[in-house]
Amino acid sequence: MSEPTVSVLFVCMGNICRSPTAHGVFRKLVQDEGLDQLIEIDSAGTHAYHVDSPPDRRAQATAVSRNLDLSDLRGRQVEAGDFHRFDYVLAMDNENLENLRQICPAGTEEKISLFMDFAPDYGMPEVPDPYYGGDRGFEQVFDMIEEACSGLLADIRQHHL
Repeated sequence: MSEPTVSVLFVCMGNICRSPTAHGVFRKLVQDEGLDQLIEIDSAGTHAYHVDSPPDRRAQATAVSRNLDLSDLRGRQVEAGDFHRFDYVLAMDNENLENLRQICPAGTEEKISLFMDFAPDYGMPEVPDPYYGGDRGFEQVFDMIEEACSGLLADIRQHHL
């Protein structure tokens, strides 16, 4: 099998809610488009709170309600090598964006951006953390992520495929 053409890393704080949701949504979109051999996808957290943990049960339940399975994903922390390995390093919010900027090796800064930059018409620049909220927060996050994933795929098609 050949190397993927482009690689994407989704990043939130703990890697159990937003970034694994984006990982799963984008993976399904890429598979449905027949591009899974061309696009590498992963997710990570800026903090080591949930290393090796599965996604939050509410994120998984929301995913299942949308015919998506996140159960194979496990939390991990971003590391310096990720900035060389991935073409897109996408932060869910400004706090994570700043954390990524603080740890990225020199010369890799241009790979980092806010994930919602790929859904400018959505009207929200950051994906809110649903961890301390109710189930509706997970639904909202899913809606936002689906929109941004579509925009991201369009950007990848335009610039890489």
